[in-house]
Amino acid sequence: MTTTVAVAVNVGGGGQGSGSKRALKWAVENLLPQSKRIVLVHVMPTIALIPTPSGDRIPIKDIEPRAAANYIDDIRERAQQVFHPYTSLQNIAMLDFETLLLENDDVSAALVDYISHSNVKSLVMGSASSLPFWRKTKTKQVPEMVLKSAGNSSDVYVVHKRKVKKKLANSMTSNDVLSDKHAIQSKTYSSTTSSLSQTPLYSSFSTDQTSWSEMTVSDSLSDAHRNFSTEDDFNVANRTLDKKISLPEAPMTVQQVEILSSECVEEAEKINVAKEREEKLRRKAKQEKMKLLEAAKEVEEARELLAKESSDREKAEQIALKESEERKRIVEELISREKRSRKYTVDEIKVATDCFSKSKVIGEGIYGKVYKGCLDHTPVAIKVLQSDATDKKEEFLKEVEILTQLHHPNIVLLLGVCPEIGCLVYEYMEHGSLEDHIFCHNGREPLPWFARFHIAFEIACGLAFLHGKNPNPIVHRDLNPGNILLGKHYVTKISDVGLAALLSETAPDSVTMFGRSLLAGTLYYMDPEYQRTGTFRPKSDLYSFGIILLQILTGRHPNGLLLVMENAIVSKSLTSMLDSSVKDWPLEESVELINIALECCKLRCRDRPDLVKFVLPSLKRLSDVADHSKTVEKRSKFAPSYYFCPLLFEIMEDPHIAADGFTYERRAIETWLEKNDESPVTKNKLEHLNLTPNMTLLAGIREWRSHQLVN
Repeated sequence: MTTTVAVAVNVGGGGQGSGSKRALKWAVENLLPQSKRIVLVHVMPTIALIPTPSGDRIPIKDIEPRAAANYIDDIRERAQQVFHPYTSLQNIAMLDFETLLLENDDVSAALVDYISHSNVKSLVMGSASSLPFWRKTKTKQVPEMVLKSAGNSSDVYVVHKRKVKKKLANSMTSNDVLSDKHAIQSKTYSSTTSSLSQTPLYSSFSTDQTSWSEMTVSDSLSDAHRNFSTEDDFNVANRTLDKKISLPEAPMTVQQVEILSSECVEEAEKINVAKEREEKLRRKAKQEKMKLLEAAKEVEEARELLAKESSDREKAEQIALKESEERKRIVEELISREKRSRKYTVDEIKVATDCFSKSKVIGEGIYGKVYKGCLDHTPVAIKVLQSDATDKKEEFLKEVEILTQLHHPNIVLLLGVCPEIGCLVYEYMEHGSLEDHIFCHNGREPLPWFARFHIAFEIACGLAFLHGKNPNPIVHRDLNPGNILLGKHYVTKISDVGLAALLSETAPDSVTMFGRSLLAGTLYYMDPEYQRTGTFRPKSDLYSFGIILLQILTGRHPNGLLLVMENAIVSKSLTSMLDSSVKDWPLEESVELINIALECCKLRCRDRPDLVKFVLPSLKRLSDVADHSKTVEKRSKFAPSYYFCPLLFEIMEDPHIAADGFTYERRAIETWLEKNDESPVTKNKLEHLNLTPNMTLLAGIREWRSHQLVN
């Protein structure tokens, strides 16, 4: 079995590793012939902490495993470099060495454990007295601890400059000391010579070295007494010993002490500088930590302040919203009181209609007859539901519900209701229906062209109001000349909105949908897509409006009228289709109005123009043309619709402009603003409640009145 010699080496190949080099050389010269295997052993501290840039040390268990493994590999790789100075020594570099790196905070315990559990015959160490940078235990030096703690399985050698202390295997203690290289190599010297040679020739300068020297000198003197029998011999030996420990070696010892002291001072200074730098870094780190804590505290305070402000804002918004809703509720309640239709008794209705006298009948529709009457000293139109039309009761109630919400200058105003007998009380329209004027029924005269242009524009305004109703649009579904009524000064209003329905879901104009609905309306004015699918849309009314426009222009029956007008376009004879009872048609404007009507009469809803974006602006421009025409000045019956107050429906005497841009009679709008802060027309909240006189409109009204007097 191969005998192994282990040499414990220290860090560095210079002054710090001189003892280890000496031990290695001694082992090669004295133990190599007996052993074929030399192992260089170095003990490094256990890696338990990892330093940080701030100077702190973090337990390795708290570090990410991969980073910790990289750090440990790096430290071990650098620790392996401790062997390089020893393997390159002269006369030794040619030998084969093995290296072993142990990790332990207790060097002596690591070495003892290693030789106890491995096939190591001998352990060689440099002396601690000559190695001031050996890592030490709490109380004793490493070599002494190894000598004391090593078992009996291995030889332990501690090599000093001039002596070797050993502990052989299977022996309890050993005090054999060799003086130098010659004494170590020679085995034939006598005991006396050996003892004298083993005596150190220098004085010790440390506590540990003093005790060691005293022990060596004492042993040498005892040997001298045993080997010399006579007193003279003893004296000779004693003098020889005195010479060996005489003063010539003292200067060398003092010089060594000075060198070691100087090195200790330098190292102490380095340590102090390092400690000062470390303390400075610790203070800086502490300051940075305090700043970080202060910043974190400020951030937390800012976060708490933001949360508090957010909470306060939310509470304020909730309070403001609650107050706004309360104000809105109060305003709506006030408005609803103003708008709420009056309920009449059966007796009041009978008195107004002379017990439903035939002489009071002014019209008859699919739901019943319409009577002219007088309620609250005001002429009214009373619509009575047919007694046998029980299946129409739902439509009647729906008409009541819808009409109570509708207030517009071009929609017939609902004044009251009698639920007991199913009566609706409307404002009275003194000039009858548009149908009467188109076909000259009941002694009605044909309307001039400018009046027809105005009527077309006002019908479009009423439709735009119904279709723009929020949140759901209102579709009339039975728009025809019989439901277009003319009031005082020929102001046009749409009636019979009872067939309309509030659409919960309005189909897009570009998509055809099938809905469950009973077809309602007059055949010739009914949207073809509505007839085919049963689905109605706002543009369903636009088809009916187009047919009405063609009738206004031609004065003809609606049956086949659309086909006739399309043929007239092909034959370029549109002007010949105009109503012959009017002699001064503006041809260019009339042809434009015909084209608008034909666009509205497209078979598919998606192909019809937009009422608000296209039709209404075009009709407004044609209405302006009619207003500025010379013939307008000659008319004696008709006044522009904008001469009328939207609240009183009368020609204004003191017109004032409100914040919504509409003009009202001053006394009417002032009364309205006392209870409301929204527009009577748009229902949007007014930006302010200031009124501005409309002097331009007042001048026009006065000029119109002067023409009335002349005519």
